[in-house]
Amino acid sequence: MYTAEKLPLPKSTFESLMAKKALHCVSIYLTMDKKGMEQNLHLAQAILKNCLEEVRTVLLQYQLHDNEVEDYLDPITQLLDRVDLWRNPSDGLAIFLNPDTGLQYFQVPLLFEIQTYVANHFYLKPLLPMYHNNGTYYLLELSRDYVKLYKASRYQFKDLFVEDFAPKRLEEAVGFDYRPKMLQFRNAQNLGRAGVFHGHGEGKDDDKKEMVKFFRVLDKGIKKTIENQNAPLILACTDYLYSIYKQTSTYKNIYDRHLGGDPEFKVKTSLHQDSWELIEPYFKILESEMIQKFKDLSYSQKTSYEIDEILKAIFQGTVEVLFVENESDVFGTFNLKTNRVTVEKSKDISNTSLTNLAAIECYKLGGKVFLLPAEHMPMKNSNLNAIFRY
Repeated sequence: MYTAEKLPLPKSTFESLMAKKALHCVSIYLTMDKKGMEQNLHLAQAILKNCLEEVRTVLLQYQLHDNEVEDYLDPITQLLDRVDLWRNPSDGLAIFLNPDTGLQYFQVPLLFEIQTYVANHFYLKPLLPMYHNNGTYYLLELSRDYVKLYKASRYQFKDLFVEDFAPKRLEEAVGFDYRPKMLQFRNAQNLGRAGVFHGHGEGKDDDKKEMVKFFRVLDKGIKKTIENQNAPLILACTDYLYSIYKQTSTYKNIYDRHLGGDPEFKVKTSLHQDSWELIEPYFKILESEMIQKFKDLSYSQKTSYEIDEILKAIFQGTVEVLFVENESDVFGTFNLKTNRVTVEKSKDISNTSLTNLAAIECYKLGGKVFLLPAEHMPMKNSNLNAIFRY
């Protein structure tokens, strides 16, 4: 599983790609080979060569000369000889070429369908799962003498350094004279009789009181650190500490399952993978709820599966949720001034992917975007389904 503090393609970089407009923007997507046999046969490089031929054919339709096309595509051609790129692959490779800014390419943990696209903008729909509905959550590692807070998603695991705002061990919250009281000795002089050991609950109650005090101070620091207060918070700790923290904390979305055991000695990759497997169903529920919401509203004016109506609403900022069929595209033109949509059979140099346009614009304006296989679309036989804000 991919584990890093930063996304392989940072959100700021993705948004800069969205903003780029120029003639002959080239987008290429392909899956990389992770097995030794496929790498030795250079299968991924062969696929890239085929993609380059497709792009050359399109660029020549723009009345460019052969040598102009060769020079323009040369930065991509040079990638074929980058041994380090092919020997250390991720799941997918996304390549972007722009006449103004040159070549950019990114290895990302997404499996892509092989695609090429030439237009006055980049084709970015396949990358949206990295930034939308990718499962932003927080993970708190917790013991008496160890505290760590991470911001996480399916593709990111970042230390938030909660110790800047909160105690990192119990003694900092309750005082350094703290001693475990599970077994307590009382001086015989004070009792007027022989010394007596008490081990039937007094020490346990005192221990719990100390932990509650610690967790109340820690909770305040956690809430200062977490930006998205609606995101779920997973605890990695013993069952005993989970029960106390959940009762003590005022954070409203502590996940109802936790990672058991002492987290201090687990490696980050393992913590990331285990926590994502635990939380993934939570985010699938959101997708299911939105699909059901569409179905419940399907006979009202709050939903649509008509591409012209949806595109118009997206640019007006009134689409709350957009479902995009991710296995094919609808090509054509959209006139922003007249809101007129023309759908055409295939991509050519005068049109665009209307589904890519809808997905990216909806994302930019704050709508929820779900890329789904055709059989999971709320309204079948439609590439776009939308729920309107009002």
